[in-house]
Amino acid sequence: MFIYPKFKSGKQEVTRVYGKTSPMLMNITVYKLDKEEEIELFEPGMETALLILSGEINVYYEDSKLNMVRASVFEELPTCIHVPKDTVLTVKAEKDSEILVQSTENEKYFEPRVFKKNDIYKFTSCKGKWEGTAEREVIDIINIKNSPYSNMVLGEVIARQGRWWSYIPHHHAQPEVYYYKFERSEGFGACFIGEKAYTVKDGSAGLFEGGKTHAQVTAPGYPMYCCWMIRHLPGDPWDNTRTDDPRYSWLLD
Repeated sequence: MFIYPKFKSGKQEVTRVYGKTSPMLMNITVYKLDKEEEIELFEPGMETALLILSGEINVYYEDSKLNMVRASVFEELPTCIHVPKDTVLTVKAEKDSEILVQSTENEKYFEPRVFKKNDIYKFTSCKGKWEGTAEREVIDIINIKNSPYSNMVLGEVIARQGRWWSYIPHHHAQPEVYYYKFERSEGFGACFIGEKAYTVKDGSAGLFEGGKTHAQVTAPGYPMYCCWMIRHLPGDPWDNTRTDDPRYSWLLD
């Protein structure tokens, strides 16, 4: 499934745990906040991660205050706050800002955690392979190793202009969502889900059900950003493994 941007009053509901996007098992929402705008985030029974994409916000939770600043997804590493179920987050924009909120059911309690820039692991994937045509920067934020109590995975990818990524085409049992951004509004790329191709635009999202192969490419001149989010399955968490499409496995030799 592929979702194109439909912001309403500065809010885009990318997925919900009910309706046509229910197989994703997550609530994912993007907010574009005006300066001094204030919103309250509360997902009963759900753990929640708030990721800043751009701007500056203050987040109030329990008895704490967190300031989050990011020039853009292409210029700086992220800051993210991860809180357990039944935690209220109050967000006030100090500048025009964009944030992404990921939530899913989780009965486990854990202490709220802030992932700062120096807590985040960044590496280059596929370096030197296929004449560099699939090199990209991968940013790990929440994963099974650093957050074994979580039911979610959260990370980012910065794909260099004209490059492929999420390559070779692969799948896994756990559902995954990609949220895409470009530096310029006319930026574009392509996402392949199974045998179908979709045009990637700024603010669009790819929804990959378990077992669906996926891969994407971005146009020359247009680096592509992606926030990628995976939902662990009961008894089958995502542990960084994948099943490659056997038609293309020769490329790994």
